[in-house]
Amino acid sequence: MSNLTEINIKGYNNPEARWARFGPYYAMFPLDFAFEVVDKYSKEGDYILDPFAGRCSSIYAGGVLGRRSWGIEINPVGWLYGKVKLKPANENEVIERLKDIYSLRKKYKNQIKKLPEFFRYCFCNEVLSFLLAIRKNMNWEENEVDATLMSIILVYLHGKLGEGLSNQMRQTKSMGPTYSVNWWKKHNLTTAPEINPFEFILKKIKWRYAKGVPNITDSYVFLGDSSIEFDAIAKRAKKNKIKFSLLFTSPPYWGVTNYYTDQWLRLWLLGGTDKPESTGEKHKMRFNSKIDYYNLLETVFSNCAKVMAKNSSVYVRTDAREFTFKSTVEILKKCFPKSIINTKKKPFKSRTQTELFGDKSKKPGEIDIVLTYK
Repeated sequence: MSNLTEINIKGYNNPEARWARFGPYYAMFPLDFAFEVVDKYSKEGDYILDPFAGRCSSIYAGGVLGRRSWGIEINPVGWLYGKVKLKPANENEVIERLKDIYSLRKKYKNQIKKLPEFFRYCFCNEVLSFLLAIRKNMNWEENEVDATLMSIILVYLHGKLGEGLSNQMRQTKSMGPTYSVNWWKKHNLTTAPEINPFEFILKKIKWRYAKGVPNITDSYVFLGDSSIEFDAIAKRAKKNKIKFSLLFTSPPYWGVTNYYTDQWLRLWLLGGTDKPESTGEKHKMRFNSKIDYYNLLETVFSNCAKVMAKNSSVYVRTDAREFTFKSTVEILKKCFPKSIINTKKKPFKSRTQTELFGDKSKKPGEIDIVLTYK
């Protein structure tokens, strides 16, 4: 597969379409958009780079369309989604691992009472003991099978009743413990649904693999801070004499959201804290400092410029607010001085995710910044 006309990414009727939608994530790239940009601004065999990969829609689109795509993602939730859909482990091995983990759950039943109140409202005891076994026994960072199983469980960790392991919750974003408990009490949902997690997750695994696994050209996503660990990409590219023909990304927006508190419950399952807390690490929180935000973009885009090919293209989707937009354009001009810059306004056509979560303020929308060689 090398051309957008050769594949169908609508619905779930083929493996490429079914795995493309893998992983609910806040502020995701629209899937069609990712495929269209890759198809228009690169060709089969090209190398594509995304230093702010999120759940890796750009990397996945590139891999499906015959491009070799490399990305970096700082949040382990997004990284896991991307890593797994690029190369899912063998289905039978994932199912066997599910059996192993489920068999360990009884060892952790006594630890349930030590958890904060939120968890007992959110999950039944059978699910909680299963989740505690997962936290203690899965090597998701290094083991392909564990990574695949963990990512599937993360997808369904919380969601609407009947669609996830939890009491009624949103799927994309983890709401705060106090807010959630109060909401459940107000709506008479103080008892978590009784769910057999083995049967539930087994059904989800079989559905996900029912059409097979996607055919992906060699593509990778690295876990790390792209402002610090870009050297790993640069060294690998230099060693293999690789230059990237398309830089396709969407940096975090200044002052909008904290991707770590947004995903605090999934991060808890990966071994994090049992409540939403800022990590205190510079690029793992909401970007409130304009100076830090500017410096991040300047560092990352200047590093990217060093590994781009001549006649390469740059496609950046960003926030249309004045500071974010002007800063991004200014930095891109400095990093890619020989390119022509065009912009495309992308007003929001429907309710935004932030509006759904209570932010009613008027949104200026997004804007695409496209750089092509003079």
